[in-house]
Amino acid sequence: MASPLPAPPPPPGSLAIQPLFPVALGQVQLRPDPLDLAVQIQALHAFRGPAQSNPDPGCAWTGDLNGVWQLHRHPTFAPLAAEVAAQARAYLAQLGFTPGVCALHLQRCWPVLSEPGQVVGRHHHPNAHLSAVYYLTGDGTGRCGVLRFWPQRQLNELVPGMAVGHQAPLAAVPGSGAGWLAGSADVAPRAGLLVLFPAALEHAVLPNDDPDALRCSISFDFVLTAPPLPDGQTPPEYLAPHPSQWTAITEDGEPQA
Repeated sequence: MASPLPAPPPPPGSLAIQPLFPVALGQVQLRPDPLDLAVQIQALHAFRGPAQSNPDPGCAWTGDLNGVWQLHRHPTFAPLAAEVAAQARAYLAQLGFTPGVCALHLQRCWPVLSEPGQVVGRHHHPNAHLSAVYYLTGDGTGRCGVLRFWPQRQLNELVPGMAVGHQAPLAAVPGSGAGWLAGSADVAPRAGLLVLFPAALEHAVLPNDDPDALRCSISFDFVLTAPPLPDGQTPPEYLAPHPSQWTAITEDGEPQA
């Protein structure tokens, strides 16, 4: 894919800063049917059962650690999964992926239920390439716990550690360039909001500070591979072959029939 055209030169004597290499954070506000939303939330309560955490009381209950990791196969959530997959393809198209070059796979899908005071710790998804989260609850204020992202590297810091610690010279003062040195970025949950982001991007869920609200979301992990190819054609080396062309090996080291 060709690089974007460079920014025009600034007027003589002035300094202009151009943003380079941004992280692609996708957001789309879906319009769920209120009845479908109620049925989905009821189903998530049934999946969780009597459990309240994961298992530490301060950690939200997540389906992927409790056997609920293929929610997209459940009839109640299959239409939502199809809509999310369509938005994932739109995300790839906006990034410049050529249609047909990559096969998109929905690898896993699980619910996250956060009671007041609960969090999801900082992590990323090394098993996937593209991740997404869909909110069933939230009013956009962030009271029930924002989704926080961290940059993998803070290149604009120039000297590692300059923006943190005692007497740090890089203060987050309005007009000081703090936007170029932001240590994190937050997204507030809102019912129907879908967020897509690179799976390698570190993220967490901050505490649910709404004493009367249960924070409900569904997470998705996607993987990109080469499409299935006819015999004699080789997939590009930067993409795994399509899973239909893999061969499983048994514990005895033999190809599985």
